[in-house]
Amino acid sequence: MSATSEAPKNGLDIVKWLLVLVMLSLVVVGNYIYELSSLEKAVAIVVLVAAAGFVAAQTSKGKVFLNFAKESRTEVRKVVWPTRQETMQTTIIVIIATIIMGLILWGLDAILLRVVSFFTGLGF
Repeated sequence: MSATSEAPKNGLDIVKWLLVLVMLSLVVVGNYIYELSSLEKAVAIVVLVAAAGFVAAQTSKGKVFLNFAKESRTEVRKVVWPTRQETMQTTIIVIIATIIMGLILWGLDAILLRVVSFFTGLGF
């Protein structure tokens, strides 16, 4: 983790974020206004979103996010993932426990229904 809690503010960050907002707005508005083929729309959307992402990455918050993403990727590589056999065994245990709890709750519901119907005189 970094010792600084916030990245230094840059005066151009507001302009960059406004540019990102304009580009993403163009994607939404342009999709409805212009009658283009699906391929042309897809290319335009990908280009505008990529450009907006590039501009957003140049801001201080964008740089912090990219640094966080890199550190997260490093941490994910350190995780020891379970084997297929461990995953299957755990899944089976969860399914069995869920069935048992379902049966217990169903039985309690039936008992409570009988008790309430006995005291209220309503036959269910």
